[in-house]
Amino acid sequence: MAKKEVKIDPDDGLKVSEVGPWATEKHARVRQYIEISSAARKKYIPPPAWHAGAAYIELFSGPGRSLINGTKRIIDGSPLVAYRAAQQTVPFTEMHLNDLDPSNSAAVEKRLRALGGGPVCYSDPADVAVDKIVAALNPSGLHFAFLDPYNLEGLSFEIIRKLSKLKVDMLIHVSVQDLQRNLDEYSKQSGVFDTFAPGWKGHVNQKQAIASFRAALMKYWIDEICKLGTTPAKGVELIVGSKRQRLYWLVFVSGHSLGRKLWEAIRDPMRQTTMDL
Repeated sequence: MAKKEVKIDPDDGLKVSEVGPWATEKHARVRQYIEISSAARKKYIPPPAWHAGAAYIELFSGPGRSLINGTKRIIDGSPLVAYRAAQQTVPFTEMHLNDLDPSNSAAVEKRLRALGGGPVCYSDPADVAVDKIVAALNPSGLHFAFLDPYNLEGLSFEIIRKLSKLKVDMLIHVSVQDLQRNLDEYSKQSGVFDTFAPGWKGHVNQKQAIASFRAALMKYWIDEICKLGTTPAKGVELIVGSKRQRLYWLVFVSGHSLGRKLWEAIRDPMRQTTMDL
């Protein structure tokens, strides 16, 4: 198999990832949430010294810049979007970024340091990096995590469970397209669903119609998140492609009603608000 060509940003000589044009919509929500939550974040920023801090977390960070497929347009990735938004309002006390590819971690670190940031970067599987990040942060702080895996396989429920030990708001990318395309494969013994929604087989009837099966699986996933002491916002934003194909949901999760209220203030009210399939 031919090795995939590494694309380079001519502005800084560092690698870029390749994304669809809809990536800008995800980034807009990250930026808007960081901006609108700045007043709440400020209450956790030292001094005084006992303030517990406010960190930004990504477990699938990419290299920090991305080329939009089919164009020559290069955009900031979510870590740079987050950094710039916070610097213009209330800066995060820490940024913890992980990518399994060491070259991605190296690139995003160089880019953020060039902007004046000091991120802590990891090159681990997400379920390993999350342990390091949770151990490094003050659980009394107010943190924000953007979980943006390529597919459902990367979205282990254990990641959400471990992050919920912190006081953390989470914006989670859940791939509708992946769920629809790979339902049969993922539901097999020891399949992806067992990682994504552990225990689902005891609660979801696999013999029902496909659409009902998918809806029941997602309801089970939401219910399990609620058991962690945190709550998904009612408003779920559906992102679609150029041909109106369903791509992914953005699911916002917070243990505090204020966080969910702020999400509702920035979410596009014209988009789908429930996880209907």
